[in-house]
Amino acid sequence: MDKFLNDQQDPKAVEKVYTRLVDLLTKGEEIIYIATQKKPLVNLLPDCVAITNKRVLFFTPANLGLSIKFIDFVWKDIIDVHIKEEIIGAVFTVKTVNQAEMGVDYLPKVQARKLYQYAQERKEEEREARRQRDLEEKRAESGSFNFERTAETEIAPEPAAPAPTPASAPEQAQKDELTEKLKKLRTLFDQGLISQDEYNAKKLELLSDL
Repeated sequence: MDKFLNDQQDPKAVEKVYTRLVDLLTKGEEIIYIATQKKPLVNLLPDCVAITNKRVLFFTPANLGLSIKFIDFVWKDIIDVHIKEEIIGAVFTVKTVNQAEMGVDYLPKVQARKLYQYAQERKEEEREARRQRDLEEKRAESGSFNFERTAETEIAPEPAAPAPTPASAPEQAQKDELTEKLKKLRTLFDQGLISQDEYNAKKLELLSDL
């Protein structure tokens, strides 16, 4: 707990929050920072904010300090985090995708800045994780589409014997098929589903079949 007392935090408030927070942690969840309110005149029952690698928690003393109420927001639901520095202390606020807002005022500025710093880092990590999930979903959808098209080709009935055509018809059909493959390859590349190297290698492979 001592590592959460380096920025003017109220030791008693941190102890109460830390004791409660330890019981609330889920598997793999770690406490990153705890900030405590510091009102200018009376600061007997300060509000607190805790940040973990999974969520933000706001703690408010109740029943004259005998109990603590808390509200938490997971990072994937938080769309905005900001601080407002005032003459006395600062205000730390989060906003969720459902337009809910929660904040704590009279935080020492050093603590508010630390909260903002850690929150921005966690938001960036969540954005990257969301981007990776979206990319995997697109890859999975693309793979399913290709598999279905391949299966349809395998079970398709044999075409009737073609009528006599000029000698150039097979070559034209081959070129049309190649054009379609190149278009599909370019689409995969534009959507970010394959890398530049993969695109170049596959393109050379298709062209070499001519």
